[in-house]
Amino acid sequence: MKKLSVIAATLIAAFFSVSCGRNQQQGHQNQASAHKMMTVEATQTILSETYPASIEGRQDIAIFPQVSGTISKVCVKEGQRVKKGQSLFIIDQVPFKAALQMAQANVEAANAGVATAQLVYDSRVKLFEEKVISEFDLLTSKNQLLTAKAGLAQAEAQLVTAENNMTYTQVLSPVDGVVGTIPFRAGALVSPAIPQPLTTVSDNSQMYVYYSISEIQLLGLTAEHGSMQEVLASLPPVKLQLADGSFYGEEGYIETISGVIDPRTGSVSVRAVFPNEGGILHSGASGNIILARTLDSSIVVPCRATFEMQDIVCVYKVVDGKAVLTHLQGVKLTDDGKGYVVKAGLSAGDVIVAEGVGMVREGQTVIPSERSELSESK
Repeated sequence: MKKLSVIAATLIAAFFSVSCGRNQQQGHQNQASAHKMMTVEATQTILSETYPASIEGRQDIAIFPQVSGTISKVCVKEGQRVKKGQSLFIIDQVPFKAALQMAQANVEAANAGVATAQLVYDSRVKLFEEKVISEFDLLTSKNQLLTAKAGLAQAEAQLVTAENNMTYTQVLSPVDGVVGTIPFRAGALVSPAIPQPLTTVSDNSQMYVYYSISEIQLLGLTAEHGSMQEVLASLPPVKLQLADGSFYGEEGYIETISGVIDPRTGSVSVRAVFPNEGGILHSGASGNIILARTLDSSIVVPCRATFEMQDIVCVYKVVDGKAVLTHLQGVKLTDDGKGYVVKAGLSAGDVIVAEGVGMVREGQTVIPSERSELSESK
């Protein structure tokens, strides 16, 4: 009996303890606390998006030799600005001059052969008319003339090849631009089959800056603007942040958006064009594209009014004087880093707790403090 009495007393004490704890918790929730509040409004907001980018010259042309030989002279230096048609390298011309002279001599010999064959044929025609020779002799001389003419054509073709090869010994720049790395020096043996180019000439009067957007972003742009032409026309100018964190002095514009989605990354390549008259931008460099978009009607909440729960940004919305936990969707940080642009979760006119969210609990009664930023209509 004594044991039963002890157990009963223990259960009764535990019951009252739990009841008191619940009452205390409910008391905390029902206890009103004053907090700074604000009314959410839809405003025009400029939101910048940053994309990693790579910089390339308008044309990056790999220079390969078109004939084999040793380099007799390197005419330029690395990083030098060159004009179209300017000499870059000279390949030893001695064997090509000899080949050219031989081709010229072959053409002269072939011309002489044609002239001789023509004289023979003309005389045979007269003899045939006088019935001195047979038709066979006439046709034979005619074929000899045709053979001589074919030999002349062949010699002339060889002369053209020799002249071209002689021209190719002088490697010229195909465009205006800047010379890249030169891995070969005078005396190096080169050929059209070398794995590495003699150098690269970059036309950097304008620079192409490539970056990628996701397939979802592309679909959003086309849904908002319609055709791809309208998307390109509606996109604002872009800025370029260089590798050292500084900003390039001139704005660029988006020229093309690729029509092919990379199946490996689910992204689309975008090309922006920047002027580069000062030569500040270099092919092969990296940076960031800054794209600023104007949102006509967007809701922005200060960071101090938010908190994170399992990587989800949340606020406390005030409904009938109670704090209601609200998850925000489509959240993007503003350019100054002091607020969030909210795509869903709040509507204009909603009241949220603006400060001290760490002291608020779900369902707690909250009242506005004297510093609350409530709209005048409330």
